[in-house]
Amino acid sequence: RSSVRVLCGSNWSLVLQGQWMLEFYAPWCPACQQIEATWESFAKESEQLGITVGKVDVTQEPGLSGRFFVTTLPTIYHANDGVFRRYRGSRTLEDLQGYILERKWEAVEPVAGWKSPSSIVMHGMAGLFHFSGWIRQIHNYLTGTLGVHVWTSYAIFILATLLIGLFLGL
Repeated sequence: RSSVRVLCGSNWSLVLQGQWMLEFYAPWCPACQQIEATWESFAKESEQLGITVGKVDVTQEPGLSGRFFVTTLPTIYHANDGVFRRYRGSRTLEDLQGYILERKWEAVEPVAGWKSPSSIVMHGMAGLFHFSGWIRQIHNYLTGTLGVHVWTSYAIFILATLLIGLFLGL
């Protein structure tokens, strides 16, 4: 049984309390696959370190990847009572443990307030990521299930965008 806590859109706010190390990964990502065993070992040591170790699958949780503005994989964050810092160190077990034990995270600049995952701006970013996933599902339905040509689907989205823009403009 894994010691890594799986986070999703409904429980991500758990990282706002206590000390966490959080990995954003994708199952198809070779670099993410390389760190997986190390991350599991790190999680097994988490109780002695006084932290919780979590992970987020960005393919299943696009809203969370938007909220944390994840652009590379794997991305690791340290969180301490809602203050987030991006971990950019080595991904060995010893370095991850040292980051916590030696409190190296204190020397790292926290994520700016407006870019913090709990801010209203990043809440909006999460909504945009959800919206893009919804558009992709509609496109896949039109082209895959209904057999609509790809360019016809694009034309439908262009027309819908124009009509919504005109409606909002009025």
